[in-house]
Amino acid sequence: MSTDDESFHPLGNEWEDELESMLDDTEYDSQLGMEMAKDAMRVTKGELSEAEFHERYHDDVMEEFGEDQRPTAEAYEAAQEEAKGTFSRMLDAFDGDGDETRRETMKKMGVGAAAVGVGAFGGKAGDVKESLAAAEGGHGTTETKEHSDVQWGMTIDLERCDGCLSCMTACTEENALDKGVNWMYVMAWEDELHNSENAEKGQVGSNFNRLSEFNMLVRPCQHCTDAPCEKVCPTTARHTRDKDGLVLTDYDVCIGCRYCQVACPYGVNYFQWDEPDTAYEEIPNQKNMTTAQYEYGERWVDARAPRGAMSKCVMCPSRQDGDMGEEKVGTTACEDACPPNAIQFGNVKDEKSDPYQHREHPTKSRAVVHLTNSSESEWDIPSPDTVNSTLSSDNDIESAVEALNSLEDVTFTEDTLAVMKAIDIASEGLEPDGDENNSILQGEQTILQSLAAIEQYVDLETEDALAELQLGEGNAGDARIRLEQFAGKPNSFKLLEDVGTNPNVTYLGQEPGPNAHQVEGPTKYEDIDLVDERQEVLDNETVGRIDGVSL
Repeated sequence: MSTDDESFHPLGNEWEDELESMLDDTEYDSQLGMEMAKDAMRVTKGELSEAEFHERYHDDVMEEFGEDQRPTAEAYEAAQEEAKGTFSRMLDAFDGDGDETRRETMKKMGVGAAAVGVGAFGGKAGDVKESLAAAEGGHGTTETKEHSDVQWGMTIDLERCDGCLSCMTACTEENALDKGVNWMYVMAWEDELHNSENAEKGQVGSNFNRLSEFNMLVRPCQHCTDAPCEKVCPTTARHTRDKDGLVLTDYDVCIGCRYCQVACPYGVNYFQWDEPDTAYEEIPNQKNMTTAQYEYGERWVDARAPRGAMSKCVMCPSRQDGDMGEEKVGTTACEDACPPNAIQFGNVKDEKSDPYQHREHPTKSRAVVHLTNSSESEWDIPSPDTVNSTLSSDNDIESAVEALNSLEDVTFTEDTLAVMKAIDIASEGLEPDGDENNSILQGEQTILQSLAAIEQYVDLETEDALAELQLGEGNAGDARIRLEQFAGKPNSFKLLEDVGTNPNVTYLGQEPGPNAHQVEGPTKYEDIDLVDERQEVLDNETVGRIDGVSL
């Protein structure tokens, strides 16, 4: 290991020491795992080429594991030239048949990972040095993912997260996870500038979008386009699907070396060291949920892991493959369960998708989500039929608003109309095409159809009308200002972006600072039968611990 005082791992020295101690509890070479993880992150930063990385560790991997299924240096270079996707994996060597798989012959020790300190995600992860790979044709994974039209990912609005933990519960139930094996973490945090007292005073967040007085962080797997966890896997168990960019683990190929856990900058991997609480045949929807499509057929990559394998958030690949019905394609369990619609999942490359719209046009999208979410909006959007049966050509803005607001079960104000008109002006003119993940554009269409009906009776384009609605001259800039007054102007960021992994989860809201620390949130884990850390459960189930290892 390096003797430098500074940790190579973005989560810091304490986390790095814990990971090294964890590897010491396995039969595998701890130093090799740590050094590979360190250099895998150098690859993502552009300081080391993929080919150099493979060549540097090939002999050591062969000596330790008896094989090195990582693509050869020549394969990396050939793929760069041909712009292919993720490299073909020689998975047939591990068919999982017979009485024992590779995984089951290995020593299984260690425990699951807990939530890491929130401050680890704050600020810059370090300066990205000038890329050495550029001079050698670039490094593999980032360059070769561009061929795919699909990349599943998320945009998460942290100011709409109310900390209810429904997403964690839904993930646990759908994937039959053991208590404490949290594939998604929801954390409340504070630092010297952002705390609940400031939020209560209205100094943090924006009006209706702050649904909790706490600063929140939601942490699923980031499904990095250039995933260092994949680079260190000797068996290709950890792999990226060419067709949609999901980073998955083939449980029948995983040998439990835990190198991927060390190489992950985000701390999202779990080792299933004991027998799962839920038997394979008892997994909900077992037939469809435990296998998902891979380039060479179906592999066990979904739902909870078997003993001795690594697991993490998988973004519901069986749903994306249509195995749970076409209506589930483009959805995740956590998104479905989120009451305030804080999670937007979909194809982040599709400009019509919810995560793309939310990422690129957050203020407008926030306004659309709020106006069309009847469970939280204090306003109602009248249907065109309602408008046509209520208004007449004699109406002006004041009388039209009054007439619509007087209807039973309809709350309509001049502010409602102003925000609707601002959405109209700010609209990119895209229409939903009927595919999955178009709910924001569908909501926008609902608003625009209602507005079009109103504008049959009331001229909203005149100078006086625009002034009354506080829309200035009615241009895009004025509309943006009006929407920002209503929905705020959220900060947009990705966690540890400087590490160079190209994560596919974008956040809206306040980014934790380097001194941020986790605090008890609005909903306690124990109140909904969750625990913060798997170790809490394991300690209660064992007779004691010696040197940090459960007996």
